[in-house]
Amino acid sequence: MITAMPRIAIAVHDFAAAVHTFREVFGLPVADFSDRTVPDLGAHVGMCQPEGGSNIELMAPANPELPLSQALQKFLDRRGDGFYAMMLEAPDPNAEAVVLAERDLAVLPLMRGAGGRDIHPRSNHGVLIRVYPDNSVRKLEGLAHLDPAISGVMRAVVATADAAKAADTFGRGFGLEVGPPSVDEDRGVLRVICTPPKGGVVELVSPVDAGRPFARAVAATLEERGEGLYGLVLQAADGAAALDRLRDRGLVLGGPDGNEADVFGARIIIE
Repeated sequence: MITAMPRIAIAVHDFAAAVHTFREVFGLPVADFSDRTVPDLGAHVGMCQPEGGSNIELMAPANPELPLSQALQKFLDRRGDGFYAMMLEAPDPNAEAVVLAERDLAVLPLMRGAGGRDIHPRSNHGVLIRVYPDNSVRKLEGLAHLDPAISGVMRAVVATADAAKAADTFGRGFGLEVGPPSVDEDRGVLRVICTPPKGGVVELVSPVDAGRPFARAVAATLEERGEGLYGLVLQAADGAAALDRLRDRGLVLGGPDGNEADVFGARIIIE
């Protein structure tokens, strides 16, 4: 049983620059686990751990001899910086992998040294999904949360050709609770909300009205890159003030509503 979506991973070439941006520009508390993950996994790993929402995980290759570093480097060579994987949790990832394979999802062989199981993006509308054991994120205490106060990931938005069809994968396939498909007329998309029982929100969207800026942006992403993670929605108590502060810190904002930033190849949306 899938229980939660604790984090979304972003692969980057420059780990120090990514940590600086999320910590000093967005003001998010970032825990750097590299002292353990570089020798054990061959990769730098940092975790944005704000209050509320799912975490953002920053990952970069460090040791080309180890499988995780090799996988990250292969991704970066092929696609550049950007969204790498959606992390889900289950009590027993190996047992869950058997169940998911029985539901016709493309479960990959266990990676040497990995703590979870991978499901190939071709099964998941372009999203690499990794299933880890429950409570896989170690919460560090005393991390500084700077101004502006921005949440973690309130929604992970997945661009799909058909949100209703994608809902079957996340519902029947992964067993998430799936809401009914509905048309968001303001954004011009068909949307479906999927929620694991213990936290995390996945929003599946597909364009239906090309006259709406958001639908056009989703359609452009589908045309350029195909299905996959489109953006991460973070929230601020005072969205306008937070956007002003981010601009003051040099962040370039754009998108249909002027509240989106392309950060290391990943679209971050502030609401």
